[in-house]
Amino acid sequence: MEYQYVRLANEIEGKVASGSLVVGEKLPSLRRIKEQKRLSLSTVYQAYVELENRGVIEARSKSGFYVRPQMKKLLPLPAAGQFFLKPLKVKVNTLAGVLQNLFDHPEMIPFSAAVPGPELLPVKQLSKMAREIGATYLFRAGGTGYGSPAGQPELQKQIARHLDWYDAFSGEEIIITCGCMDAINLCLRAVASPGDIILVESPTFLCYLQLIEDLNMRVLELPADPVSGLDLDMLARTVEEHDVRAVLLNSNFPNPLGYRVSGEKKQEMVRMICGRGIPIIEDDLYGDLYFGETRPTTMKQFDEQGLVLYCSSFSKTLLPDFRVGWVVPGRFKEKVKRLKFNSMIATSKLNQLIIAGFMEAGAYDRHLRIMRTSLKSQVATMTRAVANAFPADTRMSSPEGGLVLWVELNRGIDSLQLFTRAAEVGISILPGAVCSGSGQYQHCIRLNCGVAWSPVMSAGVETLGRLIGELLP
Repeated sequence: MEYQYVRLANEIEGKVASGSLVVGEKLPSLRRIKEQKRLSLSTVYQAYVELENRGVIEARSKSGFYVRPQMKKLLPLPAAGQFFLKPLKVKVNTLAGVLQNLFDHPEMIPFSAAVPGPELLPVKQLSKMAREIGATYLFRAGGTGYGSPAGQPELQKQIARHLDWYDAFSGEEIIITCGCMDAINLCLRAVASPGDIILVESPTFLCYLQLIEDLNMRVLELPADPVSGLDLDMLARTVEEHDVRAVLLNSNFPNPLGYRVSGEKKQEMVRMICGRGIPIIEDDLYGDLYFGETRPTTMKQFDEQGLVLYCSSFSKTLLPDFRVGWVVPGRFKEKVKRLKFNSMIATSKLNQLIIAGFMEAGAYDRHLRIMRTSLKSQVATMTRAVANAFPADTRMSSPEGGLVLWVELNRGIDSLQLFTRAAEVGISILPGAVCSGSGQYQHCIRLNCGVAWSPVMSAGVETLGRLIGELLP
């Protein structure tokens, strides 16, 4: 016989699975359920404990029980891409330029660009800090002149404190940049030349490919598993057989797959790549947006030769428009600093000082805790919505951090055609075709989960599912 508390737990879990109860919704009180179901208070309490153990709900102090994000694999995972032995000349900029015109259109449902919505950002606190800093900084000594090419010492110090996983940081190793892509651009120019081979995982971030194309370099793509990332044996053979001059990777929750790599595997990758004298450009843009209990390790932590150039920014966690990032370039520090000075002299001081003040007050860590909870909920809600609305043969990533989903559709679907059809009804998506220089992933799309869930977002997913159904062969 099924115990009454188990029956009640199954009923509530079924409502969560069907969407009748949504992530973040507060469950009725124990007494209310007791009266509705005519059960004892202890039975209802046992049911809620059972649901907690299943990971369906969570208790919040002095508040009650709430539906928690469901990060289960509701659909099969995407298949890994194909391995192409030949390095490629990248040609994605023309197509990306066409797509970019619709990415940021204010009337579009924003499933394309991987950016957090304004409701996730500490806009009021930053505005207050901006008023305080802005009222005085121009009157300081040197306030109206250029800042240091390496960045403001106040911000360097706060970043070093935030990166407490790397004891060697004092702040002087850090160079402030105009966002993370500026840092990666400087690093690529510091370690490689036109015609050189840059190894990336596949699928990869569109802007990596655009930058490699602009620098007239070649790309070598290695397929990544949606759970474990790059295969170490394949990686070892590749760096042995090809004249790879740099490896460019998202080290944590890579865009678009969102998986997490163990510290042991990262250590082995650093040993394998840097042991051959090959620099690693580590993009850790999403490292602070983890869904688990602890922040994941970085490759830089295992760097004993100064060959890991560590890049990140505040664009995904604080405010994209600030355009403040940083790089720890290891043995390439002087070259990166010179390249930065030659291209822009220095980074604007005001935004750096605002962020430094925000971090010094302890507000950044508090904000990150709230943001991670919200993103985990939003990714879980998007995951369930896609599973319910898209065709049955859909495959989907199961990210452990970050803010995007990678969706693999029927191979008969052309993601560029879907992009056009979706744009016509006011929805922007990222076609998977631009996440590879080798023409793979024509049948895949990337969806942004950074915008707060709403009836408009829900309707957008349902509409996408209908359009995909109409395009099925």
